[in-house]
Formats: sequence, structure tokens, C-alpha cells
Amino acid sequence: MREKHYGLGFFSLLVFIFLLGPLLIISVTSFEPGTVLKFPPQGFSLRWYENIFEVDLFMSTFKTSIVVSLLGNIMALLIGMPAAYALSRFSFRGKDALNALFLSPLLIPGIVLGFTLLRYLIIVYHLPVYAGLLIGHTVIMLPFIIRVIASSLSNFDFAIEEAALSLGAGRLETFFKVVLPNIRSGIIAAILIAFLESFNNVDISVFMTGPGFSTLPIQMLTYVENYFDPTIAAISVMLMILTGILMFLIERLMGLSYFTKR
Repeated sequence: MREKHYGLGFFSLLVFIFLLGPLLIISVTSFEPGTVLKFPPQGFSLRWYENIFEVDLFMSTFKTSIVVSLLGNIMALLIGMPAAYALSRFSFRGKDALNALFLSPLLIPGIVLGFTLLRYLIIVYHLPVYAGLLIGHTVIMLPFIIRVIASSLSNFDFAIEEAALSLGAGRLETFFKVVLPNIRSGIIAAILIAFLESFNNVDISVFMTGPGFSTLPIQMLTYVENYFDPTIAAISVMLMILTGILMFLIERLMGLSYFTKR
């Protein structure tokens, strides 16, 4: 048993090194003072972190990513919250098919989904690039909104809602005054997770952006094609910090156990 225990520990260590090793290397190389990405770095400098704010394209695409993620989040929330409530509260014909439809963006490869959105939204229906990008990000955020809110509703006792209705409250009043406050942490967690998925998305954005209009991840890919300095490593470190902060907030709000249920 002792040998098996040590073997499992060694295997777990290898997995952690495999997963975290590249992140550690990127973090270290972001402080390289030279003009070429090197590991190990030849010194220590913050010049490439300063360079992020000096390149106008990084700042403009960062703003675009923020706006698209926030607007898409609002649209996904307006669709996903009623859908999650209906799927959790009621039993009706076609419920499983509807649930599968809402979760299908998670099952379809991102490249296929991005090409399909480009084919129909931009080429066939001639929507503006910004509108197509917003719709695409709403589609990929919707499954996360529905899944997390539905998980939160699974722990809600709907007998409380029935009690409020029996005392004369309307359905909308009951939803906003009884149901919503009880799933508030789940809604906030859903917003944060969907925001991360949208902000870091590449496969949808690469099809739905064009000349003069791009998101931060796509701009990072374009920059790597032309430059090999540590700026991208510095941006990656900042994005990792942002992701870590948001994941910490999600854990504090709900806990990881919410995402292993159902």
C-alpha cells in the first residue's frame, strides 16, 4: 500500500508540473529585459508590462473585449435566467430537447460554431461585424449562465415560492422577492464564469472580427506573428491574475461543489 501511495503522489506531481510548468515559464520570461523572449531570463525588468499600455491596439482591443463580454453577458442573462428557472421549476414535453439545445454550444467544436456564425450572420444576413461578434459571444455564454443558475435553483426549496403565491403574491413579485434573493450568489457566479469564457475566447472571435475591429486575444495572436518580445508573456500574466481573482470570487460565492452536481 505504501508503494502505491508514493506512486500516486509522484504521478500527481508530474500532472501538476505538466499543467503549471508552462504558466510558470511564461510568468518568469515576462520579466526578460531583452527584446527577445528567453528562458531563463537574462535579468529582471518591467519594461514589457509598461509596453502593454503604450501599444494602442492592446488598449483598444481590451476595451472591445470588455464591452462585448459585458453586453453579451447581459443578453445571455436575460435569456438564460428564465430558461434555467423554467427547466428547473416545470416539467413539460420537450424539456430534455430544449435543455440539450441550450447546452449545445459546449458540445459543438468552437471552430465549427464560429464558421457557422460567420457563414450565416455576416455573409447571408449581412449583419455588422460588431453585432455578429456580440451574438456569437452571447451564444457561447448562454450554457454557462443556464448551467450555474440551474445548479443554484436545484438547492432552492420551491415550497417557499408556493407559500408566497398562496399568500397572494403574483408570480413576478414572488420571483423577484423570493426566488431571486435566494439564488443571488449563483447568478453572480454565472456572470463571472460567462465573462471569463467570453473575454478569453479565440475560436469564435477569430471568425467574427475583421480589419480595424478585434478583441484582445485575437490582437495577441496577431502580435505574436510579427514580434517575439515578452509583451505577450506580460499580458498573459496579467490575464492569469485577473482569472485567478475572478475564480477566487466564484469560489467564495458558491464553492466548487456547485459545479460537480447534477
